[in-house]
Amino acid sequence: MGAIWWLSSSPDTPGPPLVHPLDWVAHFTAYFALAYALGRATGRRDIALLIAVWWGALDEVHQAFVPGRDAGVTDWLFDLAGAWIGSVLARRRGRAQRGVGRESGEADEAVRNQTW
Repeated sequence: MGAIWWLSSSPDTPGPPLVHPLDWVAHFTAYFALAYALGRATGRRDIALLIAVWWGALDEVHQAFVPGRDAGVTDWLFDLAGAWIGSVLARRRGRAQRGVGRESGEADEAVRNQTW
């Protein structure tokens, strides 16, 4: 989260300039990684997604006040898409590593009863 904030605080990001659609790929990738890490850390897809999406919205507002940067709904939608997929994959990987649903009917029941 700190790296995202630091990069968006600068008028120019390191490296070559990113034009559409490459900047959207960067948004998607950054928020995919953030939500994946949050999902693995918390074990909760919903919490990971919520934190990442709100951080993306806050960062877009922040960028509106940085000279040379602009804020956009499309950028935030790519943040959202990356965060959603990252949180889903983090949760699936966590279940696979724990063996949930493989040998125990009780584990299958726990998975079915999970909310969102």
